[in-house]
Parts: sequence; structure tokens; C-alpha cells
Amino acid sequence: MPRPPPLGHRQLSLLLLIILSLTTNAATAQQFREAPKFYNSPTCPSISPTTTTSTTEYICSDQEVHVAMTLDAAYLRGSMAAILSVLQHSSCPENVFFHFVSSSSSSNLLSASLSASFPYLKFRVYHFDHSAVSGLISTSIRAALDCPLNYARNYLANLLPSCVRRVVYLDSDLVLVDDIAKLAATPLGDKTVLAAPEYCNANFTSYFTPSFWSNPSLSLTFEGREACYFNTGVMVIDLQRWRSGDYTTKIVEWMELQKRMRIYELGSLPPFLLVFAGNIAPVDHRWNQHGLGGDNFRGLCRDLHPGPVSLLHWSGKGKPWARLDANRPCPLDALWAPYDLLQTQFAIES
Repeated sequence: MPRPPPLGHRQLSLLLLIILSLTTNAATAQQFREAPKFYNSPTCPSISPTTTTSTTEYICSDQEVHVAMTLDAAYLRGSMAAILSVLQHSSCPENVFFHFVSSSSSSNLLSASLSASFPYLKFRVYHFDHSAVSGLISTSIRAALDCPLNYARNYLANLLPSCVRRVVYLDSDLVLVDDIAKLAATPLGDKTVLAAPEYCNANFTSYFTPSFWSNPSLSLTFEGREACYFNTGVMVIDLQRWRSGDYTTKIVEWMELQKRMRIYELGSLPPFLLVFAGNIAPVDHRWNQHGLGGDNFRGLCRDLHPGPVSLLHWSGKGKPWARLDANRPCPLDALWAPYDLLQTQFAIES
């Protein structure tokens, strides 16, 4: 039997588009339950909307707690759980405004899923152009870290309206068990751009290559700073100070250097450390109990760090929804499950 001729460039491109479409449609085909509506307590400030030509917006109010997250099909289930946890534990849930950054061609479907599960949610979706960062991404030790959307947090100050002054950035693989308004109110002092929980007992040198540390002009970057690791999945950012200091450009410059000489192995974290480590406002560790995604297929389930908990973060390879579906959960995945809005085929209709 003769072998078929090789695919031409156009045929190959079409095939890849079909595969991508099928993958995206399969992910967005998930059905989610409608979440209950949560109401403000009597002490919450009343927010008067500003009227625009097309709709009523609350987006510029300083009384709002502004939350930024990325939104894609692969992590939609996690995003739904995170949103539910924020609203459920907020004393003023009607005063929370969500800013979702999406690069997916199915952003309309993702928005529709959000609106169906949270009919009263105040949110806006922003398109993130892959081309802004695709040429700057260097391969890392984990392929999942190379997704362009992982770098969208670098561009929040450009994407969100200039009237939004402060935002809480959250990853999609976490849940809150405390009022997000407490985190949003973290004091930043007179000059600090962002706040996050710091971990000064971590081996900071391991985040950069020997080439970095052996180059005096590079290693002196941290001179005069008590540089500590911090996880970029939970941050409070002063967007006005970010814009005035042009910090997106500072991060991009390090990414450009990484393309010329490899100075780190991870994805979007090291440029943040290079720019901000040692210059951030501290946040209590209760607001990022991270690392819970330790892969349990080799018995590597993670325990909570000592101390109180306000936010559980499944950073790492293992995600709770995947482990629950595989019937191989870690013990702490049971804390994520109550926020899962996925409508399974076995659900009993009421």
C-alpha cells in the first residue's frame, strides 16, 4: 500500500488548528453548577456606579476589592472554585470586582461559563496577546511554566484601566478561607509596589544559575537587599506605582537577558525576584499556604505549614481536581472539594 504524501504547510497548520479547537472545546464543554448569591453585610460601604455610554460600571471605585486572575480552559475548574471561595468568605462579596486576563480564542465561552455559574458577578475579561511575550519565553524545567498566560501578571498595569489603583493577583489553583478584604488592605508604605508572603529560609541562590552568580555585574543585583523568595501566585500590587516605575519594562529586560545567557531555570518567577526580592511589603504566611500540589504519585502529598491558614494554594505539579478525578487525592484535596462547581454526569437533578 503506497504511503500518503507528506502534509503541506497549510494542511499541517489546519490540522493543528483542528486539534487545538477540539482540545479547547472539550475543556470548555464542562458544565458547572450555579453558585449561590452572596450578599453584603450591613456594614459594607455602598458603591455608586459610574455610568458609561454602554453599561454601568463599578470598575473605578476604590471601595471595590479588585481581584485579577488569568482565565483559560485548562484551569477553568480551578478558577471557578477560587471565585466561589473568595465570595463565600468575603464580608462584602458584592464589592468584589474580578479582572480576568485571557488569551484563549474561546474567551467568550469562558465568560459565558462564568456568567452562568455566577449571574451576579462583577467582572471584565481582558485579551492578552501572546505575541507580547512569546518571543521572550525561555524553556524551563517544567513545560507547564512556559505557557504565555503565566506571564500575563507582568502586564496587569497595562491591561487594567488606569483608574484601578490596587489589585490582588491570585492564581487559579487556590481557595481562600478568609475575607479577601483583609489581604487587599495590606499596608504598602510610602513607596512599596507589591506585597506578598516572604520565605527567607529558602535557598535563594537555587533560583539562578551558576552563570548568574559568577558574573559580578549580575550577582550585585541583590547588593543591599535582603532578598527572599516569594510566590507570585498571591500578590497585592499598587498599579499606580507599578506604572510610574515602569516595572513591566524592568521585568522584560531580565527576560531578554535570559534569552541571551541562561541565568535561571524556572518560568515567570525569577524575573519578579530579580526586580522585587528584598523590596516588597511582607504578608503573613497564612495568606499563601503554597506547595500543596506536590505530586502524590510518589507519595509526595504535602502538609500545611505551621500556623493559621487563610489561603490554600496547590502550586506545583498536582492539582486537586485532577487527583480527585483520578481517585488518588492527597488528604488536603478534601479542603478544595467543597468549592468544586463541576456538574458531574451523576449529579441528581433537584
